[in-house]
Amino acid sequence: MTGNTGFQTNLESFQGKTLFPSLSDTEQRFIRVLASQYRFTFQEFRQVVEICRDLSMWRQGSLEAWWRDDRRLDEPLSGAQSKKRMLGRLQQYVSQLKGQEKPYSQAIPLTPVRKPALKIYSQKSDKKIHGMCPVASEKTVCCNLRTIDAVQNCMYGCSYCSIQTFYQDQITFDDSLVSKLNDIDLEPDRFYHFGTGQASDSLVWGNRNGNLDALCQFARDHPKVLLEFKTKSDNISYFLDHDIPGNVVCSWSLNTASVIENEEHLTVSLERRVAAARQLADTGVKVAFHFHPMIYYRGWDDDYPEIVSSLLSQFDVGEVLFVSFGSVTLIKPVIKKIREQGNPSRILQMDFVSDPHGKLTYPDETKVLMFRKMYDSFRPWHGKVLIYLCMEKPEIWQQAFGFVYSSNQQFERDFAKRTLFR
Repeated sequence: MTGNTGFQTNLESFQGKTLFPSLSDTEQRFIRVLASQYRFTFQEFRQVVEICRDLSMWRQGSLEAWWRDDRRLDEPLSGAQSKKRMLGRLQQYVSQLKGQEKPYSQAIPLTPVRKPALKIYSQKSDKKIHGMCPVASEKTVCCNLRTIDAVQNCMYGCSYCSIQTFYQDQITFDDSLVSKLNDIDLEPDRFYHFGTGQASDSLVWGNRNGNLDALCQFARDHPKVLLEFKTKSDNISYFLDHDIPGNVVCSWSLNTASVIENEEHLTVSLERRVAAARQLADTGVKVAFHFHPMIYYRGWDDDYPEIVSSLLSQFDVGEVLFVSFGSVTLIKPVIKKIREQGNPSRILQMDFVSDPHGKLTYPDETKVLMFRKMYDSFRPWHGKVLIYLCMEKPEIWQQAFGFVYSSNQQFERDFAKRTLFR
């Protein structure tokens, strides 16, 4: 009795240290029974809770249904042996699900995902708004992008996005934006590529708080700066109504309809993104496209090239400055946040390996397969539009593209030559 009481005390302590409180009542009852029957350690308890959450998000049935079905196959064993056998089978089952091309087209009901109400603030701060791209490193081939955080936090609800872990439930516009932009120390004869889509979507807010006025003036003041506005929106009214500096490029993050519907919540459709790019290109503003993150699912090898075909037919090489590819890359706080939210999503239904920065991503062979497919699809633009990989090792470049830059400095020089100075 004392032993059982001690275990129940441990079990209660386990619950508050895991995602257990986020599970449904039915899931909680079943896991309590399992934990008591098999005397789970904390790590076993945490693992089973996370698998239960994943199966629910992936719409792969309940843990209880799988456990009871698989239990029938179990031969009579002692408690410890039975636990080891069942946990091993459960891990094997989840590994099989992660290793396959996930079937977005089949199953997840498209229930609207709502973000918590976000409060919008405009305030002055001493916080620095510019710097190097946070993943800039000699460990990967990097274009040496700089960032400007004109707005902090995003109204969109993309399942994989790291922004959701950086800020509280508030959106902040910096009242000191103009003075902070003026204080950025730049060498007058050097090329710089600045992106504004690191801490928020660049265009979704329009010119709220005068942020687009300030950023476009920054571009005018620094003609050797390529200033990029990256978006998943179609809010281009400011650019249609104003004279835009020639060193500004508007880029669209593109994904397939299946990914947008299931993982990029609250964003506009693929068709609206491409239509906005086409409309802006008609005014003479340069555009660009990012396929990042590319997601491995059943049908990806048809759906992504279909987007490429659409771009090739709608845009001239003189209108497009660059195209980039990248894969799903997750930091551990994002994985925790995805599970806490519990929204229908298959973004975690993948095999994880560590990248050079310690983040979790696809295995190299999956990346090479996807990047090579995309690069081949863009063959008519080879040598005419800069096509590159984001945050990838030299080995991936070599296998996917057949070449790699010798250094990040060489990449940056080629980027300048083939975009702003072409």
